[in-house]
Amino acid sequence: MTVDGILDKALQGQRLTLEDTTTLFESDQIEKMGHVANQIMLKHHPDPITTFVVGRNVNYTNVCDVYCRFCAFYRKPGSPEGYVLPDEVIFNKIQETIDVGGTEILMQGGTNPNLKFSYYTDLLRGIKQRFPNITMHSFSPAEIHKMKEVSDGLSLEEIIRQIHEAGLDSLPGGGAEILDDRTRRKISRLKGSWTDWMDVMKIAHKIGMNTTATMVIGFGEEMEERALHLHRVRDAQDECIANGYNSKGFLAFIPWTFQPDNTNMKREKATPEEYLKTLAISRITLDNVSNFQSSWVTMGPEVGKLSLSYGCNDFGSTMIEENVVSAAGTTHKVNIELILKLIREAGKVPAQRNTRYEILKTYHESDSVEQDFVMQN
Repeated sequence: MTVDGILDKALQGQRLTLEDTTTLFESDQIEKMGHVANQIMLKHHPDPITTFVVGRNVNYTNVCDVYCRFCAFYRKPGSPEGYVLPDEVIFNKIQETIDVGGTEILMQGGTNPNLKFSYYTDLLRGIKQRFPNITMHSFSPAEIHKMKEVSDGLSLEEIIRQIHEAGLDSLPGGGAEILDDRTRRKISRLKGSWTDWMDVMKIAHKIGMNTTATMVIGFGEEMEERALHLHRVRDAQDECIANGYNSKGFLAFIPWTFQPDNTNMKREKATPEEYLKTLAISRITLDNVSNFQSSWVTMGPEVGKLSLSYGCNDFGSTMIEENVVSAAGTTHKVNIELILKLIREAGKVPAQRNTRYEILKTYHESDSVEQDFVMQN
């Protein structure tokens, strides 16, 4: 089938086959795909609103025994540069986030073999005792598998149930990279198969947790692998819906490009055009996922604005950096001001949401972040 035929098929509400999706990835008709992706996005989100969440990344440890070739963050076990943040430091970071109106903590780290499973449950309980209203959107599937490895023989489902009961609200989609083992074996032999990643997500959906899914392009993967990635996410979402779980499954999909700087994997960066094409094809293929996040922090503000006409309805997180101190509310407000500016320049109305994609505040043209900050404090 031609690209035009595939796009017309999608607009009529028919599902793309794996061959259809692969054909789109092999095409260079980016603007045409972007136009269709935007039309499909509007079916899900007819109002001209682009959402974002005020959240913070907390990297609780950088010790990791997976040794991904594409990662510049990790340190080997025993490295003098390795760390585990003290609980009080984590608590302070969460308090700083709440003080500037934040609602979400994305806590992720390496797969640290020196941390017992009780470390995670105790930490989550401590966080929820102090901050009952913060949403813990934390830990990648690779970290969950490490928890199982260091536990006393608990099953994967029991691990996920226990951390959920301790205070984990939802699971981010980190570590998906490409959900096909041809590429996974090349870039991270110890991280596990694509089914290892998916098993965690399916169990999370089964016990009532929402998750997100990601995809990273630019590892040298084949176009068919990109297409398989999308269809495997779509199939898992179908399964969640068909089983009637008390979960919406994958609340969002977030594609971005591999960043090769300072890694052991030297490749040319994927172009902005390749990113926008991937985003558009993802929106067109994943007909059962409602929200798509822009990767504007990775791709730059101009591409971020363009992404809002290629299928995105969400601008992601403010991602407060780890080195923000309690008095540095200004840094956070600058981040929000920039997000508001970019969204408005794209002709959209910005709105702050929570992790469940429920809108907390809509920023009309006359609204001021400074006024909002003063009211919160």
